[in-house]
Amino acid sequence: MSYGAVIFDLDGTLIDSLADIAAATNRTMVAHGYPTHPIDAYRNFIGDGARNLIKRALPASVRDDEATVSACLETYSREYAAAWNVRTCLYPGISSLLTKLKQMGLKLAVLSNKPDEFTQSCASQFLADWRFDIVMGASPRFPHKPDPASALQIADAFALPPGRIIYVGDMPVDMSTARNAGMYAVGVAWGMRTRGQLIDAGADIVIDRPDELIAIASSSR
Repeated sequence: MSYGAVIFDLDGTLIDSLADIAAATNRTMVAHGYPTHPIDAYRNFIGDGARNLIKRALPASVRDDEATVSACLETYSREYAAAWNVRTCLYPGISSLLTKLKQMGLKLAVLSNKPDEFTQSCASQFLADWRFDIVMGASPRFPHKPDPASALQIADAFALPPGRIIYVGDMPVDMSTARNAGMYAVGVAWGMRTRGQLIDAGADIVIDRPDELIAIASSSR
């Protein structure tokens, strides 16, 4: 059985957005009188949606205060919207990978826990050349990953069984989503988490370079 589609996570998988997310969050912390964090700290803050990003960035003493979290989330949304593409870029090798996958005739989708409005903006700027079939960010329509509902919705839209879909991501939550949906879980080592974390989360394989995905997509399951 050959693969018919690839679902990609966005941040840490296709685009390197760490610096812009960190900068917007740090500006949010300053605006509300809380300490900031070094950029690398955000590797462990990102991945489960904007609300969890803010909660992790806040001091432990106020993380469970919903009024504080909501106020900071509102500020973050404004700050990120104003400067989401200052340093964000495609990872090396992603452009040629996507071109090859399109040439192979595979359907392509993005599935992110990033708010949908920002997911759509990022895709419009950085992924327009490849005409992704579906781009889906976090919205009230579906629960966040690792719930498989959104991934399975993409499978239905593609008229493909989950077993014919490769799911690619850099986070344990992506590997869990793939496993929960019955898709082939490919972890990427260039993103926010370590190889060991991806393997522990159930990755079928972890790749070091984007071009390694071509051989996987060309194989049969």
